Amino acid sequence: MPQVVLKLPASTLEKMKNHYHSQLKNPPQNAIFAAKTSACTITAYRSGKVLFQGKSPESESEQWGKPDKGSLKSNSSSSSKQPHAFHPPESLFTSSHIGSDEAGTGDYFGPITVAAAYVTKEQAHTLKAIGVKDSKHLNDRQIRELAKSIVELKIPYSLLRLPNKKYNQWQRKGWSQGKMKTILHHQALEKLLEKISPKKPDGILIDQFSQPEVYQKHLRSEKLHLQPNVYFMTKAESYSIAVAAGSIIARSAFVKEMDQLEMDTGLSIPKGASAKVDQAAAQVIKHYGEDKLDEIAKVHFANTQKAKKL
Repeated sequence: MPQVVLKLPASTLEKMKNHYHSQLKNPPQNAIFAAKTSACTITAYRSGKVLFQGKSPESESEQWGKPDKGSLKSNSSSSSKQPHAFHPPESLFTSSHIGSDEAGTGDYFGPITVAAAYVTKEQAHTLKAIGVKDSKHLNDRQIRELAKSIVELKIPYSLLRLPNKKYNQWQRKGWSQGKMKTILHHQALEKLLEKISPKKPDGILIDQFSQPEVYQKHLRSEKLHLQPNVYFMTKAESYSIAVAAGSIIARSAFVKEMDQLEMDTGLSIPKGASAKVDQAAAQVIKHYGEDKLDEIAKVHFANTQKAKKL
């Protein structure tokens, strides 16, 4: 089915809504409005993106603006994708908003940590000045120092840790890691919104780890609902100082937990899920038994079976 996507200002979206007044229908979640004409269905999203989809979308869209080159696509094309309804508007990055991110998801040892941070537009300049950026470009020492500075600057945040004992219980119950992360992000956001109340952020940006529809499905399975003005974006920490701050807090907490594991066991506990991790897991089994592994590792990872063979 052909489609056209336009990026339009809020003033034009308001004109469109009035224009299609008699043809409006129930909009999908996160949409401002939806309308159906003889030519196509029109859906306008908060991000400013408007999707025209049907037998003749270009005839309807051309009165409102010009699409980006190549935006007219057919769904039958393997390379075509629906526009991301939850993609943040550019203005969010310079506004006062919440960002959330996680650490430890790909690591065999150590907990999953999730942190959400609320950064005002005034604080953003200070955070950039002290070096807050994508945590993937920072070493553990820099992450520790920056996390300490973020706390000293009194940036409101919430931090959750999922110990591996609980992780393994949820995993055996049939929860995917995606569902675990969804619930952790949701809880971290709820705690932070409560902490900053009655202030309301201009938006909430989650570093995307699954499609928004899947995220919402996981919430519904636990009778939870998406907060207002939530956006999703991959590599969000490269664009949003709030997500970068959340990422640093989450990573710092993960690093501290890994250091604590080494102190508790007296063994080398490496990050990641490499062959070195297999060796470390084998040492944990040898010295403490498999019950200890269930306490400190994500035992459904392939590393467990490799460690037992060692």
